[in-house]
Amino acid sequence: MSVTIKTNKQSRDFLYWNQIPAKVLADQFDHLKEDENFDGFIKYRGNYYHETDFMRAHEAFKGWDGYLSDSYFSGIVLRIAQDGESYKIGTYYS
Repeated sequence: MSVTIKTNKQSRDFLYWNQIPAKVLADQFDHLKEDENFDGFIKYRGNYYHETDFMRAHEAFKGWDGYLSDSYFSGIVLRIAQDGESYKIGTYYS
């Protein structure tokens, strides 16, 4: 499978629980518990994600840590920095 990845290579800091709107937490992340101190939130192109939403990347996404499909042919890729505090994100399509 040939995959094209587009990214601006910009590092971004993960968002914390208290930076996410309450409605978004209730609608999208009700499976995460506030008392478990979940961080690792991402806002990308107007949508919120959590790093646990991403699957471990396979060889088609060499150099990336995870991916999240939005269709059979496209989605988002994620690379987490070694310190675990920031990430790079991009889109892929085939």
